[in-house]
Amino acid sequence: MEGIMVWSIIYWVIVIGLIALFVISFTLFIRRLFVNQTVKMNKIAEIEKKLDNIIELLEKDRQPR
Repeated sequence: MEGIMVWSIIYWVIVIGLIALFVISFTLFIRRLFVNQTVKMNKIAEIEKKLDNIIELLEKDRQPR
C-alpha cells in the first residue's frame, strides 16, 4: 500500500512539474514574440527614415538650378 502511495506522489510531482514547465515555456515564447516584433518595428521605422531622406535628396537633385 505504501509503494502505491509513493508512486502516486512521484506521478503528481512529475505532472505538476511538466505543467509548470509548459507555463514557463509558453510565457517565454510570448515574451520573445513581443520583443522580436518591437525590434522589427524599430528597424522598419529606421528604413522609412532613410527612404524619406533619399527621396528628399532626389527631389533636390531634380530641381532646376
